[in-house]
Amino acid sequence: MKKILAVLTFAAGALLLCNPKAMAQSGNAPQAQPAATTQSSIDRDIQMLRQDLRSKKKQTIAANLQLTDAEATRFWPVYDQYVGELTKINDEKYAVIKQYVDNWGSMTSEQALSLTNRALDVEQKVASLRIKYVPIFSKVVPGTTVATFFQIERRVQALVDLQLSAQLPLVQAQ
Repeated sequence: MKKILAVLTFAAGALLLCNPKAMAQSGNAPQAQPAATTQSSIDRDIQMLRQDLRSKKKQTIAANLQLTDAEATRFWPVYDQYVGELTKINDEKYAVIKQYVDNWGSMTSEQALSLTNRALDVEQKVASLRIKYVPIFSKVVPGTTVATFFQIERRVQALVDLQLSAQLPLVQAQ
C-alpha cells in the first residue's frame, strides 16, 4: 500500500505541473511564444507525462501483485494489450479535456452539454473495457489476482482523475 501511495503522490505532483486551470485562465500560451509552438510543447509534455504515469502504474501493479514467474509470463502480455486499448480511450479523454480548457470562459451551453456527453462516453468505454478484460485476465491468473489488479488499477485511476478534476475550473455560465 505504501508503494501505491508513493506512486500516486508522484502522479499528483506531475499533474500539478500540467495545470489545466492555469492554461485555461492564461489563454494556453505565455506571451513570449507563439500559441502554436506553446501548444505543441504542452502536447509533448502531456504525452511524456502520460507515458510516465503508465510506467509508474505498471511498476505499482508489479510491486503489489504476487505473480509467480509462470503467471507473470501470461499476465503482462494481456496487461499490455489492455493498456493499449485503454490508452486509445484516454486519448479521447485528453481531447475532451483539451477542448474544455480551450473553451473555458467562453463555452456555450451546447458545447458544455457536448463535452459532458463525450466525457460520460469515455467513462462508459473505460468501464466496458474493464468488463471485457475480466474474463481475459481470468484465463491467465487466478480470480483473486484479477480482483487485486482491477482494485489497484481503479484506485490509481481514481486518484489521478481526482487530482486532474481538482485542477479544472467549473464551467462558467455565459
